[in-house]
Amino acid sequence: MLAVVKIAGQQFKVKAGDSLYVPHIEGKAGDSVEFSDVLFTHSGDTITSGAAVKAVVKAEIVNDLVKGEKVIAFKMKRRKGFRKKRGHRTQYTHIKVTAIA
Repeated sequence: MLAVVKIAGQQFKVKAGDSLYVPHIEGKAGDSVEFSDVLFTHSGDTITSGAAVKAVVKAEIVNDLVKGEKVIAFKMKRRKGFRKKRGHRTQYTHIKVTAIA
């Protein structure tokens, strides 16, 4: 079974057993979470989308805090002596999809 689920404003295509990194969600490693905002499901020859979808995606948190690559925002105005360097690392949560019900 395949599903498209919306997690923290982003859409992910998932199957049972998939492991993926999603924007940080609350919980500790080993906790189970459910995502009820399913947009699309595909099972065999059956395709369901829109308001007719009644599925729930169940997942387990593998690692509660994973930092992404460093992103640097550098601003400069030439001949003015103005330089500003800031950066951040986005926080993710590593989850493993256990079931789509």
